[in-house]
Amino acid sequence: MDLVAACRAFVNVSEHGSFTVGAAAARTAQSVVSRRIAALEQRLGGRLLERSSRAVTLTPFGRDMLPAARQLVQVAERLEHEAEAARHRPLRLAVPAICSTGALARLIADARGHGILLEPRPAAAAERADLVTTRQVHAALLAVPATEAAWTVPLGLAVADGADDGPMYLDTLRPGRADRALRPRRVWLQPEDDVPHIRDRLARVCDAVGLRPVQLAVAPSVAAAAADVLSGADALLCSPTQARELGLHWRPVGELGPGLMRGFSLAAAEEADSDAARVRQVCAHGIARSLGAAEHPEVAP
Repeated sequence: MDLVAACRAFVNVSEHGSFTVGAAAARTAQSVVSRRIAALEQRLGGRLLERSSRAVTLTPFGRDMLPAARQLVQVAERLEHEAEAARHRPLRLAVPAICSTGALARLIADARGHGILLEPRPAAAAERADLVTTRQVHAALLAVPATEAAWTVPLGLAVADGADDGPMYLDTLRPGRADRALRPRRVWLQPEDDVPHIRDRLARVCDAVGLRPVQLAVAPSVAAAAADVLSGADALLCSPTQARELGLHWRPVGELGPGLMRGFSLAAAEEADSDAARVRQVCAHGIARSLGAAEHPEVAP
């Protein structure tokens, strides 16, 4: 017996004083309502309603049972409402702030095609880690070393002038004696790349080739860094995709070759989150496109 359905029939009939009206209110056939109430009476071991040709009234046992039956129906309806809301609640995904609006829009569309309501939340690298740890998002794309990554993005130096056909060596930024009165050329790091596996590696090379400490700096934003590059001779550490979007010339870092990369992995707030696992499986290509990954690598389960 469906206890909730039987209690709902009992409540409807008792409130309307009629099997016919109660069944109509529940949008259920009168015969079905009668069977459900009869089954409920048998289950509870007592008669709930007095049936006559004119009206239906509660028995003393029915009056005692009605509040509990009404409460059970209300709890069931609240549970159904919460389940419906949960099915339509978007999956919050913390993504790098460098992801373009167009790429994120395509990612959302891709997810919808697989039945996932995705809500990207752009944030800096450290903030994304905090958001997933505190469960403010369901999952996050975390910045990790390339060796641990599901997606990798090549990094190089973007400048305002020059060709895109060869590496750019950091030692060419070393100021000479005649340049001491001038501000030295800088390599700007974006907030996304202000992580140890990128920043520290680049800092070691800068130090080895004789650059001053001030020549490696973290920009407050991508726009601010790009403005300095466009208005002077500075360089911006970025991906080829970003360089194209900014109208800059991208070149690999000569001392590091192709090995300097951003790395990203998808971390779920709950390991058993099936929706986060589905995002990892079915939206991998869209995530790669949003990150500006050179290719779509095999995503670890």
